[in-house]
Amino acid sequence: MSDYWDNRYQGSIEEHEEALRTSTTVYVGNLSYNVTEDQLYELFGRAGEVKRVIMGLDRFKKTPCGFCFVIYYTHSDAYNAIRFLHDTLLGGRPIRVDWDAGFKEGRQYGRGMHGGQVYAMI
Repeated sequence: MSDYWDNRYQGSIEEHEEALRTSTTVYVGNLSYNVTEDQLYELFGRAGEVKRVIMGLDRFKKTPCGFCFVIYYTHSDAYNAIRFLHDTLLGGRPIRVDWDAGFKEGRQYGRGMHGGQVYAMI
């Protein structure tokens, strides 16, 4: 269902798959560090009503670090974002949009060399 996996997800594979099936959250990767929250609201608003955008930040510098989470009000709007916005050019880069099991506080901080996020390369 998703090529993206957060290694720090606490739960079984079955629980993770169920969370993805009902999720209203998408993970967005490969963002330019110059992309703004306003740009993300504008782009992702084309897929449905956005509840919240959480920018990925460097844990120490609190500067953008190339990813974000977009939370929608409905699962179908999140699905539309994945279907229509994956590989869209934003800030000169093709963005990755995939399911996320749900944002939890602390996940907005980049993990640098010790990353817990894995993307299956197909």
